Amino acid sequence: MIKIGVLGSTKGTDLQAIINAINLKTLKANISVVISNKSKSFILKRAKLNNIPYCFISAKNKQRAEFDSEITTTLVKHGVELILLIGFMRVLSSGFCQKWKNKIINVHPSLLPKYAGGVDTNVHEKVLKNKDKETGCTIHFVTEKVDKGPIIIQKKCFVKKKDTVNTLKSRVQKLEGEALIKAIKLLS
Repeated sequence: MIKIGVLGSTKGTDLQAIINAINLKTLKANISVVISNKSKSFILKRAKLNNIPYCFISAKNKQRAEFDSEITTTLVKHGVELILLIGFMRVLSSGFCQKWKNKIINVHPSLLPKYAGGVDTNVHEKVLKNKDKETGCTIHFVTEKVDKGPIIIQKKCFVKKKDTVNTLKSRVQKLEGEALIKAIKLLS
């Protein structure tokens, strides 16, 4: 059973899909720890509600490498084998990426390489503005170059004429959870 560490800064909606799959026994994994750089992020509350170890690590007044070193210490302490970035709103240091090479995956709310570097609703806004016919999500390995790591899985959906940023985000998030679960199974 693979031991997962989750880094997140936001709500952790995709984390819930993973928790549900573990509880339903459709995913053989253990979430060892959830770490956030935002003390009031809902991802920490989600971890607490599901009896998952969690911690807040402040990045304030720290160099990137120092902050990442603290994260590594916590991940090692919890025996983490695979790191998931779920709404983690920080760029990781080169040293961190090298230490955890091929053990960090990110979920991105577009079909990379489209909208690389974009986050959350601004990606969906661009999809609608550019009248894209399809969108989706990408699960990829994390490297020093943001959103440039090798792609593991992409899941697609059509963009509907009546879509809003929120309806599109909701549909893509459903795909993100499915794609993350599939990626974890592939990497286990």
